[in-house]
Amino acid sequence: MKNNSYVTLELPVQWGDMDAAQHVNNTVYLRWVESARIKMFQKMQEGKFEFGKIVPILAWQECKYIFPVTFPDQVVITLDVIELMKDRILCEGKIHSKKHERTVAISKTLLMAFNSEESKKEPLPEAWQKSFTDFYGSSLF
Repeated sequence: MKNNSYVTLELPVQWGDMDAAQHVNNTVYLRWVESARIKMFQKMQEGKFEFGKIVPILAWQECKYIFPVTFPDQVVITLDVIELMKDRILCEGKIHSKKHERTVAISKTLLMAFNSEESKKEPLPEAWQKSFTDFYGSSLF
């Protein structure tokens, strides 16, 4: 699997991830993408997971389930920014099964810059924008 994504994360499928239908529960897919987002936040903060008063928050998400995942397996989650707006980041996450050698789910998420002290949205901090434009170029705007 070729990969030029902003974030890549490989995780094992756990036995406890499965539900009564004997496949990974749909909520686990969202947790996998959440783990990739945490890695993205660290990358855009140069390895740190410390924010000042402006923090990224999840504003919206969706997930298209394509193929069931079962134990045992390894999944590779990639996360990319597909659009950068003044106050929002649109991301696309893809989950790939190593056992089945295919994409099993695609998730879209919208992140916002949020002022935690004043409880309101803010423009994206320049450091976040720079992290993405350094990786992708200026094509995101």
